Amino acid sequence: QVQLVESGGGLVQAGGSLRLSCAASGLTFGTYTMGWYRQAPGKERELVASIVSGGTTAYVDSVKGRFTISRDVAKNTLYLQMNSLTPEDTAVYYCRARSHMLGSTYWGQGTQVTVSS
Repeated sequence: QVQLVESGGGLVQAGGSLRLSCAASGLTFGTYTMGWYRQAPGKERELVASIVSGGTTAYVDSVKGRFTISRDVAKNTLYLQMNSLTPEDTAVYYCRARSHMLGSTYWGQGTQVTVSS
């Protein structure tokens, strides 16, 4: 059974930092494309950052230079380091694992990030 469990969300002042973690189990972590998504109230879920099995990363323009996605394959854990946070970053952040080869996609339950001005 695949599980993705996010942690690290919380309340932070504008300009602050948070580090999100996503602990994965039940899958071959290093072979999946991993991503962080977020959904703000009244808005659609959007892809924030992704990392493919080969290690290449990608970011939405609004977080480039502020957020860093990384993974520890030995620990089956995905991270999102978020710096210089703004109130516009307030959202529920979700971890996603996707295997194109297997045609499977898994989501975590989400963790709330709130940035106060």
